[in-house]
Amino acid sequence: MRDPFHRGQLAIAALFCALGFQYATWAARIPAIKSDLDLSAAEVGFLLMAAGIGAAVSFPLVAALMRRLGSQRLALLSALCLALVLPALAAAPSYPVALLVLCVDGVLVGCLNVAMNAQGAELEKRYERNAMARLHATFSGGSLLAALLASGLRAATSSVAVHFAVAAVLLLLLTAYARTGLLPERAAGADEAATATTGEERPAVEEAQPAAGKKRAGKWTLPSRVTLWMCVAMAFGTVTEGAMNDWSALYLEDVAEASAEVAPLGIAVVSGMMVIARLFADGWRSRWGDGRVVLTGSVLAGAGLALALISGGLVPALLGFACVGLGIAAVTPCVYVAAAGQGSDALTLVAAMGTTGLLAGPPLIGFIAHASSLVWGLAAVAASALVVSACSTRIRWPATSG
Repeated sequence: MRDPFHRGQLAIAALFCALGFQYATWAARIPAIKSDLDLSAAEVGFLLMAAGIGAAVSFPLVAALMRRLGSQRLALLSALCLALVLPALAAAPSYPVALLVLCVDGVLVGCLNVAMNAQGAELEKRYERNAMARLHATFSGGSLLAALLASGLRAATSSVAVHFAVAAVLLLLLTAYARTGLLPERAAGADEAATATTGEERPAVEEAQPAAGKKRAGKWTLPSRVTLWMCVAMAFGTVTEGAMNDWSALYLEDVAEASAEVAPLGIAVVSGMMVIARLFADGWRSRWGDGRVVLTGSVLAGAGLALALISGGLVPALLGFACVGLGIAAVTPCVYVAAAGQGSDALTLVAAMGTTGLLAGPPLIGFIAHASSLVWGLAAVAASALVVSACSTRIRWPATSG
């Protein structure tokens, strides 16, 4: 492919696809892992939490690796290691070993998440064309591919080792393809000192970078207020996204009194609308700008879900869930781009807050539902989306790209 923009876009998309594929692959075989290791429901819960904890606490390591290796090498190294995690998990002889493997998996996810988003943000900056939302859509595509592969292989064999070996080969192929088109280290902004000497950054970005956690004169500074607003927006945006995936089906069945066959439509509506929105969101960003897209989308998500909860019933619930998927889809891509403009440390911190939101959001909604009702739990989700809209007015968004 001669167009360097499209070549880079496809290479980075391969990384996004690989991350979604890897996560969904091992998550799809949790029942088999539970049976093989003879785990209780509580032990399965801790197993799932191990990956999230590994990702949430990976911030210092990821920040150091980004400075030392750059986004290109860190992305390829972490993608390669994630492929090897699958056979290691299949071969885990005991529960403690499985916990350790998934904790390492979480750290690697944190590394790849930051590195590939840094690559995507630099691709937009370098060619002045929007691409981040479509890249995030390929993450969902990777998850779908993993689900189809799991379903097909389970019809042929019950072996987790065989399934994970096939998946690892596919991940290695995706990584090999990504290697051909990733942006070189200096172009990817890995060496912030080098980019600072070009004098091409906008003054507003230059002023924000030292306060975003950048190393200056051998000392670390606290994150700037702009970076903190990004952290809050990312955390509450991922709370909204993750909680809807976990609680929408239960709401339809227990509150909207939908049948067991209809209840899974909640997840399907949210996920489907997110994929569709991310395919079109780059065009919206070009036309209206990231700030307006995030503000409008988060208000749509919060207000749509709130009206659905007030109205009650199946149809209003599905319409409200569609509003959430449509509105929240562009939040994380836009915030990642804005954070990358503040430097690699800011991007790493914002990414860690996103992982924390995904990890803490669903249990928090469960606590609220247990103390009151699931209606109030989802009302907290609607409030989270509105918090994102408030944060969006305080973030320094990048200039509109074509």
